[in-house]
Amino acid sequence: MNRRKIYTGRHQGRILTLVHGLKAFLVCLVAAAALCLGTVSGQAQTATDPVQTDGLIEVGDAAVRDSAILSRIEKLLAEIEGYGAVTVSVSEGVVRITGQVIDNAAQDRLTQIVNRVAGVVAIENETEISGTLEERLAPAVDRIAARTRNLLANGPIFLVAVTAFFLVAAGGWLLTTRIGIWTRLAPNPFIADVYRAVARIMFILTGLVLALDIMNATALIGAVLGAAGVVGLALGFAVRDTVENFIASILLSLRQPFRPNDYVDIQGDQGTVARLTSRATILISPEGNHIRIPNATVFKGRIVNFTRDPHRRFGFDLGVDADADLAAALSTAVAALEAQPFVLEDPEVGAWISEVGDSNVILTFTGWVDQTQVDFAKARGEAIRAAKMALEGAGFGLPEPIYRVRLDGAQDAAAAAPAKRVDTRKTPPAASSADLPEAADPARAEPAVTGAAEREREGLDGVENLLDAQQRAE
Repeated sequence: MNRRKIYTGRHQGRILTLVHGLKAFLVCLVAAAALCLGTVSGQAQTATDPVQTDGLIEVGDAAVRDSAILSRIEKLLAEIEGYGAVTVSVSEGVVRITGQVIDNAAQDRLTQIVNRVAGVVAIENETEISGTLEERLAPAVDRIAARTRNLLANGPIFLVAVTAFFLVAAGGWLLTTRIGIWTRLAPNPFIADVYRAVARIMFILTGLVLALDIMNATALIGAVLGAAGVVGLALGFAVRDTVENFIASILLSLRQPFRPNDYVDIQGDQGTVARLTSRATILISPEGNHIRIPNATVFKGRIVNFTRDPHRRFGFDLGVDADADLAAALSTAVAALEAQPFVLEDPEVGAWISEVGDSNVILTFTGWVDQTQVDFAKARGEAIRAAKMALEGAGFGLPEPIYRVRLDGAQDAAAAAPAKRVDTRKTPPAASSADLPEAADPARAEPAVTGAAEREREGLDGVENLLDAQQRAE
Protein backbone atom coordinates (compact mmCIF):
# COMPACT_ATOMS: atom_id res chain seq x y z
CA MET A 1 0.00 0.00 0.00
CA ASN A 2 1.45 3.34 -1.04
CA ARG A 3 0.79 6.12 1.40
CA ARG A 4 1.91 9.69 0.96
CA LYS A 5 4.24 10.77 3.76
CA ILE A 6 3.11 13.67 5.93
CA TYR A 7 5.57 16.31 6.95
CA THR A 8 6.50 15.90 10.59
CA GLY A 9 8.56 18.12 12.87
CA ARG A 10 8.58 19.65 16.32
CA HIS A 11 6.97 22.91 15.28
CA GLN A 12 4.37 21.17 13.19
CA GLY A 13 3.63 18.76 16.01
CA ARG A 14 3.01 21.59 18.48
CA ILE A 15 0.69 23.31 16.08
CA LEU A 16 -1.27 20.14 15.47
CA THR A 17 -1.47 19.51 19.21
CA LEU A 18 -2.84 23.01 19.73
CA VAL A 19 -5.30 22.63 16.88
CA HIS A 20 -6.53 19.29 18.21
CA GLY A 21 -6.94 20.82 21.65
CA LEU A 22 -9.00 23.69 20.29
CA LYS A 23 -11.10 21.32 18.25
CA ALA A 24 -11.71 19.14 21.28
CA PHE A 25 -12.83 22.24 23.21
CA LEU A 26 -15.19 23.26 20.40
CA VAL A 27 -16.52 19.73 20.23
CA CYS A 28 -17.39 19.89 23.90
CA LEU A 29 -19.18 23.21 23.45
CA VAL A 30 -21.15 21.95 20.46
CA ALA A 31 -22.08 18.73 22.23
CA ALA A 32 -23.23 20.60 25.34
CA ALA A 33 -25.38 22.96 23.25
CA ALA A 34 -26.87 20.05 21.33
CA LEU A 35 -27.75 18.25 24.54
CA CYS A 36 -29.45 21.36 25.92
CA LEU A 37 -31.55 21.80 22.79
CA GLY A 38 -32.37 18.12 22.61
CA THR A 39 -31.75 17.98 18.89
CA VAL A 40 -28.72 15.71 18.77
CA SER A 41 -29.28 11.97 18.77
CA GLY A 42 -26.86 9.29 19.80
CA GLN A 43 -25.78 8.75 16.24
CA ALA A 44 -25.05 12.43 15.43
CA GLN A 45 -21.53 13.32 14.27
CA THR A 46 -19.36 16.01 15.80
CA ALA A 47 -17.08 18.44 14.00
CA THR A 48 -14.09 16.08 14.31
CA ASP A 49 -15.88 12.92 13.32
CA PRO A 50 -15.12 11.64 9.83
CA VAL A 51 -17.63 12.49 7.13
CA GLN A 52 -19.31 9.24 6.16
CA THR A 53 -19.96 8.62 2.48
CA ASP A 54 -23.12 7.15 1.03
CA GLY A 55 -21.41 4.49 -1.08
CA LEU A 56 -21.07 0.81 -0.19
CA ILE A 57 -17.83 -0.31 1.47
CA GLU A 58 -16.28 -2.77 -0.97
CA VAL A 59 -14.10 -5.67 0.24
CA GLY A 60 -11.74 -8.04 -1.48
CA ASP A 61 -10.72 -7.51 -5.07
CA ALA A 62 -13.67 -5.23 -5.68
CA ALA A 63 -12.29 -2.60 -3.30
CA VAL A 64 -10.56 0.38 -4.90
CA ARG A 65 -6.91 0.60 -3.94
CA ASP A 66 -5.78 3.44 -1.70
CA SER A 67 -3.13 4.45 -4.21
CA ALA A 68 -5.77 4.87 -6.92
CA ILE A 69 -7.93 6.98 -4.62
CA LEU A 70 -4.96 9.14 -3.62
CA SER A 71 -3.84 9.60 -7.21
CA ARG A 72 -7.33 10.57 -8.32
CA ILE A 73 -7.75 13.13 -5.51
CA GLU A 74 -4.32 14.70 -6.10
CA LYS A 75 -4.99 15.08 -9.81
CA LEU A 76 -8.35 16.71 -9.10
CA LEU A 77 -6.92 19.16 -6.59
CA ALA A 78 -4.08 20.02 -8.94
CA GLU A 79 -6.64 21.22 -11.49
CA ILE A 80 -8.57 23.34 -9.00
CA GLU A 81 -7.18 26.67 -7.84
CA GLY A 82 -6.80 27.27 -4.13
CA TYR A 83 -5.76 23.78 -2.95
CA GLY A 84 -2.00 23.95 -3.52
CA ALA A 85 -1.26 23.87 0.24
CA VAL A 86 -3.43 20.81 0.89
CA THR A 87 -1.92 17.40 1.82
CA VAL A 88 -3.90 14.17 1.32
CA SER A 89 -3.37 10.68 2.71
CA VAL A 90 -5.51 7.54 2.26
CA SER A 91 -5.70 4.47 4.46
CA GLU A 92 -8.30 1.71 3.94
CA GLY A 93 -10.49 4.13 2.05
CA VAL A 94 -10.40 6.77 4.82
CA VAL A 95 -9.14 10.08 3.42
CA ARG A 96 -7.35 12.47 5.75
CA ILE A 97 -6.84 16.02 4.51
CA THR A 98 -4.55 18.57 6.14
CA GLY A 99 -3.06 21.89 5.17
CA GLN A 100 -4.53 25.36 4.59
CA VAL A 101 -7.38 26.67 2.47
CA ILE A 102 -8.59 30.18 1.72
CA ASP A 103 -11.94 30.21 3.50
CA ASN A 104 -14.76 28.08 4.88
CA ALA A 105 -16.41 27.78 1.49
CA ALA A 106 -13.24 26.26 0.03
CA GLN A 107 -13.05 23.88 2.99
CA ASP A 108 -16.61 22.64 2.45
CA ARG A 109 -16.09 22.38 -1.30
CA LEU A 110 -13.00 20.24 -0.70
CA THR A 111 -15.04 17.75 1.34
CA GLN A 112 -17.68 17.59 -1.38
CA ILE A 113 -15.07 16.90 -4.08
CA VAL A 114 -13.41 14.08 -2.14
CA ASN A 115 -16.80 12.62 -1.26
CA ARG A 116 -17.53 12.06 -4.96
CA VAL A 117 -14.40 9.96 -5.56
CA ALA A 118 -15.18 6.26 -5.84
CA GLY A 119 -13.91 4.05 -3.04
CA VAL A 120 -13.80 6.77 -0.35
CA VAL A 121 -15.26 5.38 2.88
CA ALA A 122 -14.83 8.39 5.17
CA ILE A 123 -13.24 11.84 5.08
CA GLU A 124 -11.30 13.56 7.84
CA ASN A 125 -11.02 17.17 6.76
CA GLU A 126 -8.49 18.77 9.11
CA THR A 127 -7.60 21.72 6.92
CA GLU A 128 -7.21 25.17 8.43
CA ILE A 129 -8.19 28.62 7.22
CA SER A 130 -5.17 30.46 5.88
CA GLY A 131 -4.21 33.47 7.97
CA THR A 132 -2.14 35.17 5.28
CA LEU A 133 -3.79 38.40 4.16
CA GLU A 134 -2.28 38.21 0.70
CA GLU A 135 -3.62 34.73 0.07
CA ARG A 136 -7.11 35.70 1.23
CA LEU A 137 -7.20 38.91 -0.81
CA ALA A 138 -5.93 37.36 -4.02
CA PRO A 139 -9.24 35.58 -4.89
CA ALA A 140 -11.22 38.73 -4.13
CA VAL A 141 -8.94 40.76 -6.39
CA ASP A 142 -9.33 38.18 -9.14
CA ARG A 143 -13.10 38.25 -8.79
CA ILE A 144 -13.18 42.06 -8.92
CA ALA A 145 -10.94 42.06 -11.98
CA ALA A 146 -13.13 39.47 -13.71
CA ARG A 147 -16.28 41.43 -12.98
CA THR A 148 -14.65 44.63 -14.18
CA ARG A 149 -13.72 42.99 -17.46
CA ASN A 150 -17.25 41.65 -17.76
CA LEU A 151 -18.69 45.09 -17.10
CA LEU A 152 -16.45 46.69 -19.70
CA ALA A 153 -17.38 44.01 -22.20
CA ASN A 154 -21.11 44.59 -21.55
CA GLY A 155 -20.76 48.38 -21.33
CA PRO A 156 -22.14 49.20 -24.80
CA ILE A 157 -25.24 47.05 -24.42
CA PHE A 158 -25.77 48.54 -20.95
CA LEU A 159 -25.62 52.05 -22.39
CA VAL A 160 -28.14 51.08 -25.06
CA ALA A 161 -30.50 49.68 -22.42
CA VAL A 162 -30.22 52.80 -20.26
CA THR A 163 -30.81 55.01 -23.29
CA ALA A 164 -33.92 53.03 -24.22
CA PHE A 165 -35.25 53.35 -20.67
CA PHE A 166 -34.79 57.12 -20.59
CA LEU A 167 -36.31 57.55 -24.04
CA VAL A 168 -39.47 55.67 -23.04
CA ALA A 169 -39.68 57.47 -19.66
CA ALA A 170 -39.11 60.89 -21.25
CA GLY A 171 -41.66 60.16 -23.97
CA GLY A 172 -44.20 59.18 -21.32
CA TRP A 173 -43.52 62.38 -19.38
CA LEU A 174 -44.06 64.49 -22.50
CA LEU A 175 -47.27 62.66 -23.41
CA THR A 176 -48.72 63.04 -19.91
CA THR A 177 -47.65 66.67 -19.49
CA ARG A 178 -48.01 68.35 -22.87
CA ILE A 179 -51.09 66.62 -24.27
CA GLY A 180 -54.46 67.70 -22.86
CA ILE A 181 -56.28 64.45 -23.54
CA TRP A 182 -56.25 63.59 -19.84
CA THR A 183 -58.23 66.71 -18.98
CA ARG A 184 -60.87 65.79 -21.56
CA LEU A 185 -61.12 62.21 -20.31
CA ALA A 186 -61.36 63.12 -16.61
CA PRO A 187 -64.40 64.72 -14.98
CA ASN A 188 -62.25 67.21 -13.03
CA PRO A 189 -58.59 68.36 -12.83
CA PHE A 190 -57.87 66.17 -9.80
CA ILE A 191 -58.86 62.96 -11.59
CA ALA A 192 -56.87 64.16 -14.61
CA ASP A 193 -53.77 64.39 -12.40
CA VAL A 194 -54.43 60.86 -11.18
CA TYR A 195 -54.64 59.65 -14.79
CA ARG A 196 -51.34 61.36 -15.57
CA ALA A 197 -49.59 59.79 -12.58
CA VAL A 198 -50.81 56.30 -13.52
CA ALA A 199 -49.72 56.83 -17.14
CA ARG A 200 -46.24 57.95 -16.04
CA ILE A 201 -45.84 54.84 -13.88
CA MET A 202 -46.87 52.64 -16.81
CA PHE A 203 -44.31 54.29 -19.10
CA ILE A 204 -41.56 53.87 -16.49
CA LEU A 205 -42.38 50.18 -16.06
CA THR A 206 -42.41 49.71 -19.84
CA GLY A 207 -39.00 51.35 -20.16
CA LEU A 208 -37.63 49.17 -17.36
CA VAL A 209 -38.89 45.95 -18.97
CA LEU A 210 -37.45 47.05 -22.34
CA ALA A 211 -34.04 47.79 -20.79
CA LEU A 212 -33.90 44.43 -19.02
CA ASP A 213 -34.90 42.65 -22.22
CA ILE A 214 -32.09 44.38 -24.13
CA MET A 215 -29.58 43.21 -21.51
CA ASN A 216 -31.10 39.71 -21.64
CA ALA A 217 -31.98 39.99 -17.96
CA THR A 218 -35.71 39.44 -18.16
CA ALA A 219 -35.46 37.05 -15.22
CA LEU A 220 -35.02 40.13 -13.05
CA ILE A 221 -38.45 41.44 -14.05
CA GLY A 222 -40.22 39.05 -11.69
CA ALA A 223 -37.85 39.96 -8.89
CA VAL A 224 -38.34 43.68 -9.50
CA LEU A 225 -42.13 43.38 -9.61
CA GLY A 226 -42.12 41.16 -6.52
CA ALA A 227 -39.97 43.63 -4.62
CA ALA A 228 -42.22 46.49 -5.76
CA GLY A 229 -45.26 44.55 -4.56
CA VAL A 230 -43.72 43.91 -1.15
CA VAL A 231 -42.65 47.54 -0.81
CA GLY A 232 -46.10 48.72 -1.90
CA LEU A 233 -47.77 46.42 0.62
CA ALA A 234 -45.52 47.65 3.42
CA LEU A 235 -46.12 51.29 2.49
CA GLY A 236 -49.84 50.62 2.25
CA PHE A 237 -49.95 49.39 5.83
CA ALA A 238 -47.72 52.24 7.01
CA VAL A 239 -49.81 55.01 5.41
CA ARG A 240 -53.16 53.26 5.47
CA ASP A 241 -55.09 56.32 6.68
CA THR A 242 -53.48 58.59 4.10
CA VAL A 243 -54.22 56.17 1.26
CA GLU A 244 -57.79 55.73 2.51
CA ASN A 245 -58.34 59.51 2.55
CA PHE A 246 -56.82 59.84 -0.92
CA ILE A 247 -59.08 57.16 -2.41
CA ALA A 248 -62.08 58.72 -0.64
CA SER A 249 -61.18 62.10 -2.17
CA ILE A 250 -61.22 60.53 -5.65
CA LEU A 251 -64.65 59.02 -5.06
CA LEU A 252 -66.03 62.23 -3.53
CA SER A 253 -64.74 64.29 -6.44
CA LEU A 254 -66.51 61.91 -8.83
CA ARG A 255 -69.79 61.70 -6.94
CA GLN A 256 -69.95 65.34 -5.73
CA PRO A 257 -72.33 64.89 -2.77
CA PHE A 258 -72.18 68.66 -2.09
CA ARG A 259 -71.24 71.91 -3.79
CA PRO A 260 -69.30 74.92 -2.62
CA ASN A 261 -71.39 77.05 -0.21
CA ASP A 262 -73.77 74.18 0.54
CA TYR A 263 -74.83 74.03 4.17
CA VAL A 264 -74.31 70.43 5.31
CA ASP A 265 -74.22 68.25 8.38
CA ILE A 266 -71.43 65.64 8.34
CA GLN A 267 -71.39 63.29 11.32
CA GLY A 268 -72.75 66.04 13.58
CA ASP A 269 -70.53 68.86 12.25
CA GLN A 270 -72.58 71.57 10.53
CA GLY A 271 -71.17 74.27 8.31
CA THR A 272 -70.86 75.76 4.84
CA VAL A 273 -68.72 73.80 2.40
CA ALA A 274 -65.55 75.69 1.55
CA ARG A 275 -63.26 73.18 -0.19
CA LEU A 276 -62.67 69.52 -0.88
CA THR A 277 -58.95 68.67 -0.89
CA SER A 278 -57.14 65.40 -1.51
CA ARG A 279 -57.04 64.79 2.25
CA ALA A 280 -59.99 66.49 3.93
CA THR A 281 -63.26 68.38 3.52
CA ILE A 282 -63.24 71.92 4.94
CA LEU A 283 -66.39 73.48 6.39
CA ILE A 284 -67.02 76.96 7.78
CA SER A 285 -69.23 76.77 10.85
CA PRO A 286 -71.94 79.44 11.49
CA GLU A 287 -69.52 80.91 14.05
CA GLY A 288 -66.83 81.30 11.36
CA ASN A 289 -64.66 78.38 12.52
CA HIS A 290 -62.82 76.07 10.14
CA ILE A 291 -63.86 72.43 10.43
CA ARG A 292 -61.53 69.94 8.73
CA ILE A 293 -63.01 66.43 8.35
CA PRO A 294 -60.97 63.54 6.86
CA ASN A 295 -62.36 62.45 3.52
CA ALA A 296 -62.59 58.83 4.65
CA THR A 297 -64.97 59.94 7.42
CA VAL A 298 -66.98 62.04 4.96
CA PHE A 299 -67.29 59.24 2.41
CA LYS A 300 -68.35 56.62 4.96
CA GLY A 301 -70.36 58.95 7.18
CA ARG A 302 -73.85 60.42 7.16
CA ILE A 303 -74.16 63.60 5.07
CA VAL A 304 -77.19 65.90 5.39
CA ASN A 305 -77.26 68.57 2.69
CA PHE A 306 -79.65 71.38 3.67
CA THR A 307 -78.99 73.40 0.51
CA ARG A 308 -79.38 70.90 -2.31
CA ASP A 309 -83.17 71.48 -2.52
CA PRO A 310 -83.94 75.21 -2.42
CA HIS A 311 -87.27 74.53 -0.68
CA ARG A 312 -86.85 73.86 3.03
CA ARG A 313 -89.44 73.35 5.74
CA PHE A 314 -89.35 75.11 9.10
CA GLY A 315 -91.35 74.11 12.18
CA PHE A 316 -92.07 75.38 15.70
CA ASP A 317 -94.38 74.75 18.67
CA LEU A 318 -96.70 77.16 20.55
CA GLY A 319 -98.84 76.46 23.62
CA VAL A 320 -102.39 77.78 24.25
CA ASP A 321 -104.81 77.49 27.17
CA ALA A 322 -106.21 74.05 27.76
CA ASP A 323 -109.79 75.40 27.65
CA ALA A 324 -109.28 77.44 24.44
CA ASP A 325 -110.94 76.75 21.13
CA LEU A 326 -108.14 74.75 19.52
CA ALA A 327 -109.62 74.78 16.01
CA ALA A 328 -109.88 78.59 16.11
CA ALA A 329 -106.31 78.83 17.42
CA LEU A 330 -105.01 76.66 14.60
CA SER A 331 -106.92 78.68 12.00
CA THR A 332 -105.68 82.00 13.40
CA ALA A 333 -102.02 80.99 13.38
CA VAL A 334 -102.25 79.36 9.93
CA ALA A 335 -103.78 82.53 8.48
CA ALA A 336 -100.95 84.58 9.96
CA LEU A 337 -98.32 82.26 8.45
CA GLU A 338 -99.96 82.23 5.04
CA ALA A 339 -99.96 86.02 5.06
CA GLN A 340 -96.17 86.16 5.29
CA PRO A 341 -94.61 86.90 1.87
CA PHE A 342 -91.67 84.50 2.38
CA VAL A 343 -93.89 81.47 3.14
CA LEU A 344 -94.57 79.41 0.00
CA GLU A 345 -98.09 78.57 -1.07
CA ASP A 346 -96.95 75.20 -2.41
CA PRO A 347 -96.18 73.20 -0.31
CA GLU A 348 -98.89 74.46 1.99
CA VAL A 349 -98.61 75.49 5.64
CA GLY A 350 -99.15 72.63 8.08
CA ALA A 351 -100.63 72.70 11.61
CA TRP A 352 -101.72 70.09 14.18
CA ILE A 353 -102.12 69.42 17.87
CA SER A 354 -98.99 67.60 18.95
CA GLU A 355 -99.30 67.29 22.73
CA VAL A 356 -101.52 68.01 25.73
CA GLY A 357 -99.39 69.45 28.53
CA ASP A 358 -100.01 69.95 32.27
CA SER A 359 -101.43 73.44 31.86
CA ASN A 360 -101.61 73.97 28.08
CA VAL A 361 -101.99 72.34 24.69
CA ILE A 362 -99.01 72.30 22.31
CA LEU A 363 -99.73 73.28 18.73
CA THR A 364 -97.20 72.53 15.94
CA PHE A 365 -96.92 74.69 12.82
CA THR A 366 -94.81 74.15 9.69
CA GLY A 367 -94.15 76.13 6.54
CA TRP A 368 -91.85 76.11 3.52
CA VAL A 369 -89.48 78.81 2.31
CA ASP A 370 -87.19 79.28 -0.68
CA GLN A 371 -83.64 79.34 0.68
CA THR A 372 -82.37 81.16 -2.38
CA GLN A 373 -84.61 84.14 -1.58
CA VAL A 374 -84.62 84.38 2.23
CA ASP A 375 -82.47 83.45 5.20
CA PHE A 376 -83.88 80.27 6.70
CA ALA A 377 -83.18 81.07 10.37
CA LYS A 378 -84.62 84.57 10.10
CA ALA A 379 -87.67 83.36 8.20
CA ARG A 380 -88.42 80.83 10.91
CA GLY A 381 -88.03 83.48 13.60
CA GLU A 382 -90.36 85.87 11.82
CA ALA A 383 -92.93 83.07 11.36
CA ILE A 384 -92.88 82.38 15.10
CA ARG A 385 -93.35 86.08 15.86
CA ALA A 386 -96.25 86.42 13.42
CA ALA A 387 -98.07 83.34 14.76
CA LYS A 388 -97.60 84.45 18.39
CA MET A 389 -98.89 87.97 17.73
CA ALA A 390 -101.92 86.61 15.85
CA LEU A 391 -102.88 84.26 18.70
CA GLU A 392 -102.46 86.93 21.36
CA GLY A 393 -104.34 89.48 19.25
CA ALA A 394 -107.27 87.03 18.95
CA GLY A 395 -107.41 86.61 22.72
CA PHE A 396 -105.65 83.27 23.02
CA GLY A 397 -103.39 83.14 26.02
CA LEU A 398 -100.00 81.54 25.93
CA PRO A 399 -100.01 80.25 29.51
CA GLU A 400 -97.08 79.81 31.80
CA PRO A 401 -96.87 76.76 34.09
CA ILE A 402 -99.42 76.70 36.99
CA TYR A 403 -98.24 75.49 40.39
CA ARG A 404 -100.24 74.35 43.43
CA VAL A 405 -98.75 75.48 46.75
CA ARG A 406 -99.36 73.49 49.96
CA LEU A 407 -98.31 74.73 53.41
CA ASP A 408 -97.62 71.95 55.94
CA GLY A 409 -98.29 74.28 58.95
CA ALA A 410 -101.82 75.08 57.78
CA GLN A 411 -103.21 71.58 57.30
CA ASP A 412 -106.29 72.18 59.57
CA ALA A 413 -107.18 75.41 57.82
CA ALA A 414 -106.72 73.76 54.50
CA ALA A 415 -109.05 70.97 55.52
CA ALA A 416 -111.75 73.44 56.65
CA ALA A 417 -111.52 75.67 53.61
CA PRO A 418 -111.84 74.47 50.02
CA ALA A 419 -108.61 74.37 48.03
CA LYS A 420 -108.01 77.34 45.78
CA ARG A 421 -106.27 77.27 42.51
CA VAL A 422 -103.26 79.54 42.34
CA ASP A 423 -102.94 80.99 38.89
CA THR A 424 -99.50 82.44 38.23
CA ARG A 425 -100.37 83.59 34.75
CA LYS A 426 -99.71 87.16 33.82
CA THR A 427 -101.91 89.23 31.59
CA PRO A 428 -100.29 89.19 28.19
CA PRO A 429 -99.29 92.58 26.85
CA ALA A 430 -101.02 93.99 23.84
CA ALA A 431 -99.73 92.72 20.53
CA SER A 432 -97.04 95.01 19.18
CA SER A 433 -97.20 96.19 15.61
CA ALA A 434 -93.70 97.73 15.52
CA ASP A 435 -91.80 97.34 12.29
CA LEU A 436 -89.30 94.50 12.05
CA PRO A 437 -85.67 95.64 12.37
CA GLU A 438 -83.53 95.28 9.29
CA ALA A 439 -81.24 92.76 10.99
CA ALA A 440 -84.21 90.39 11.46
CA ASP A 441 -85.57 90.78 7.94
CA PRO A 442 -85.83 87.30 6.36
CA ALA A 443 -84.87 88.74 2.97
CA ARG A 444 -81.55 89.95 4.38
CA ALA A 445 -78.95 87.20 4.02
CA GLU A 446 -75.96 86.72 6.26
CA PRO A 447 -72.95 86.87 3.89
CA ALA A 448 -70.26 86.44 6.55
CA VAL A 449 -70.02 82.64 6.37
CA THR A 450 -70.33 82.60 2.58
CA GLY A 451 -67.60 85.23 2.35
CA ALA A 452 -65.34 83.14 4.59
CA ALA A 453 -65.89 80.12 2.33
CA GLU A 454 -65.06 82.23 -0.74
CA ARG A 455 -61.83 83.44 0.87
CA GLU A 456 -60.97 79.86 1.73
CA ARG A 457 -61.28 78.86 -1.91
CA GLU A 458 -59.28 81.89 -3.04
CA GLY A 459 -56.19 80.68 -1.21
CA LEU A 460 -56.21 81.46 2.49
CA ASP A 461 -55.48 77.80 3.18
CA GLY A 462 -54.28 76.62 -0.23
CA VAL A 463 -55.72 76.55 -3.72
CA GLU A 464 -56.67 72.89 -4.07
CA ASN A 465 -60.37 72.32 -4.58
CA LEU A 466 -61.79 69.12 -6.03
CA LEU A 467 -65.38 70.39 -6.25
CA ASP A 468 -66.37 71.29 -9.80
CA ALA A 469 -69.55 73.30 -10.27
CA GLN A 470 -69.89 72.04 -13.85
CA GLN A 471 -69.74 68.36 -12.93
CA ARG A 472 -72.92 66.42 -12.35
CA ALA A 473 -73.68 66.05 -8.66
CA GLU A 474 -74.74 62.87 -6.93
